[in-house]
Amino acid sequence: MVPSSRLERRGGREILVQHLLVSEDNQKLLPEFQERISGGTDLSELAAEHSICPSKENGGILGWVRKGQMVPEFEEAAFSAPLNKVVQCKTKFGYHLFQVLSEKEELLLQDIDPNDLYVKMQDPIFFNEAQLIDVREPEEVAQASLPGFQVLPLQQFGSWSPEITTKFDPSKDTYVLCHHGVRSLQVANWLQTQGFKRVFNVSGGIHAYAVKADASIPTY
Repeated sequence: MVPSSRLERRGGREILVQHLLVSEDNQKLLPEFQERISGGTDLSELAAEHSICPSKENGGILGWVRKGQMVPEFEEAAFSAPLNKVVQCKTKFGYHLFQVLSEKEELLLQDIDPNDLYVKMQDPIFFNEAQLIDVREPEEVAQASLPGFQVLPLQQFGSWSPEITTKFDPSKDTYVLCHHGVRSLQVANWLQTQGFKRVFNVSGGIHAYAVKADASIPTY
């Protein structure tokens, strides 16, 4: 079965940061640390031995972070630093020696209101730029449907899921629809695990769309 947990809705860039922190009194140690790193010593070894940050227990790894999670001085330096280059900065906590090990775009999963979807669907260009997936069963689709949606019944998940990234483009905006918005959320969550970066769950499903946005769509 498709995972059903709700992912946090957000978007932006994430970076994987490793650092060590020393007090102002020990600032003089930083040139020595940088020289040792240039000579082949791993930053994680220095962090484990010298850092005063609790992250020393993990070799200085802070994990994946995004803007708004760190103090401004560190954030500015980290998000402008080249990958794998050891950089120094000062914050209220002391002096940091850090490097950005990797970066990625954060996933975006959000609900789209039926009225907003209705407006988008009035523009023919929308159907060329977006991917539309209806996860209801065929008998449901026969009762009510929206143009442009490709039907991938959730009960047939095992048959279509292995080919999802060949039939659809993970980089394109993808909209998922069901009856009330529950099954579509399950599939939207799963699509993100397959690398789809921008996924939109139609809030309330086709029922809410019919009630709120387009009375010509039957309810069932």
